[in-house]
Amino acid sequence: MMKKNRRNFIKNTALLGMAGATIPQVGFARNNASELEAKVIGTRPKVLFFDVNETLLDLTAMKTSVGDLLGGRSELLPLWFTTMLQYSLVTTVGRQYNDFGIIGAAALQMVAANNGISITEKEARDAILGPIRSLPAHPEVKASLQQLKDAGYKLVSFTNSSNKGVKTQFENAGLLDYFEERLSIEDMGKFKPHADAYDWAARKMEIKPSECLLVAAHGWDIAGALWAGWRGAFISRPGAQLYPLAPKPEIIENDLALVTKKLISLK
Repeated sequence: MMKKNRRNFIKNTALLGMAGATIPQVGFARNNASELEAKVIGTRPKVLFFDVNETLLDLTAMKTSVGDLLGGRSELLPLWFTTMLQYSLVTTVGRQYNDFGIIGAAALQMVAANNGISITEKEARDAILGPIRSLPAHPEVKASLQQLKDAGYKLVSFTNSSNKGVKTQFENAGLLDYFEERLSIEDMGKFKPHADAYDWAARKMEIKPSECLLVAAHGWDIAGALWAGWRGAFISRPGAQLYPLAPKPEIIENDLALVTKKLISLK
């Protein structure tokens, strides 16, 4: 009897599908047609959100510090960063939270151990948390941010780093006064590119996802934003690539100055 009922259920479901009945789409529902149509390309977004590390701040000093700890093996730097990103997402999926810098230090220990290099937890943290606090802005960043403010844009930073960390970074880099708000995922506990992080940021600013535009130098960050219904501007800094399986953002340029020109041209 149970097998017969199950067969009838499957048969009826299939018939409903052929008749055009709406069946929930797991995962893709968020990126539905109405959200995509709501993105008005060529018009100004209400808020410009900026990723911080590498997008605005030059990571050279931190990369040098981490590279030295890894015995000068520069080929391990990309592996370290991807391991850090991987375990930030493992933490999020596991419904846990640790400071992004602490995850970075743990990832550094893992990469070192896998390559026969012995480093302590303190050495790993010092190599990351010391330099990252005083990173300089990329050369074109300050002038570009000022131009965007003068053009009437609302600027908000949006980072995986902690609140205290990004405040210290902005103070040392001279960027504090350019932003009306500083948003850290520390306040909601899920790392970008989890879709909930972008949804949360939009709610914080009391706007729709389609009214948000993310400026970032990370393909994974742009992909996450676009999948969450945001718009995007990608800065293709050296080594940065867009994810081929994600939608393309409307702006793709080599630095923030070029991105700024296109943003200012929007009406």
